[in-house]
Amino acid sequence: MASGRHGLKARQRRRRARPKHRGFTLLEVMIALAIFATLAAAVIAASHYSLRQNARLKEQVQCAWVADNQLSELRLQSATPGRQQLLRHFDGRDWIVEQTLAPATDPRLLEVDISVSPADGGPAVYHTRGWIPTVHE
Repeated sequence: MASGRHGLKARQRRRRARPKHRGFTLLEVMIALAIFATLAAAVIAASHYSLRQNARLKEQVQCAWVADNQLSELRLQSATPGRQQLLRHFDGRDWIVEQTLAPATDPRLLEVDISVSPADGGPAVYHTRGWIPTVHE
């Protein structure tokens, strides 16, 4: 009986000596994984949005350069009122430039409206308006 009592006390001491927490429960791990998955999805969505915005901004800047170049070309040559659609190559891509020249309120000027869109289709990405002299001196 003494050995039984001695064994019981030893087991009780071992139980008290063990830490109360052995690790995470399955529920805690599942909650942590759900939080991580939600955060990872949010980060991926934000980075995807940022990449799309960057590509859109690059395209807008390129279209602005194409439109500015076209307006500069018109300033250097004699232009007449009318509408034209032109194909321009810039920065390794083809662009459709639609320009409309109309008399301005000042008879010495022509009003120029320019729209630029990618040649592979899609709506105009950039619009600008400028004025050029009707007669070059």
